[in-house]
Amino acid sequence: MILKKQIDKILEYVLVTLMGLLILDVLWQVFSRYIFASPSSFTDELAGFLLMWVGILGAAYVVGQRQHLAIDLLLQKVKPSTQVKMSIFINICVVFFALTVMVIGGAWLSITRFQFNVMSAALKIPLGYVYLLMPISGLLTIYYSIYYIINPSESLS
Repeated sequence: MILKKQIDKILEYVLVTLMGLLILDVLWQVFSRYIFASPSSFTDELAGFLLMWVGILGAAYVVGQRQHLAIDLLLQKVKPSTQVKMSIFINICVVFFALTVMVIGGAWLSITRFQFNVMSAALKIPLGYVYLLMPISGLLTIYYSIYYIINPSESLS
């Protein structure tokens, strides 16, 4: 429980920081385009990367907060007596998806971008760093799902 709260708090700070950077980046893009009539070359790419990170990390965060819409809808459709079993089944499915697609697939994507030295067009950073978000978010999603498998009553509250 304490570890979960610490991870929640860290994720909250990271997401707020990324969102703040995204807002500043977009504001600078608009300002430089319309005030200086010379749009900044890196802001569009940075905004895309920040949006990806906010979206995917945010998805892991909402899994941890039990606010993921599809999971909630499935639990509402079953009888109260089978909700614990359904919650465990859903979390096992989420672990399987996060492991195969996000962790394994995301790690492969990130590693191959590093191996082939693929760089972003405007920022000139290795895209492997950008794609590291997939296995990181996948591991967070797996952690939260295992937490709710071990503590199924918390996932129903």
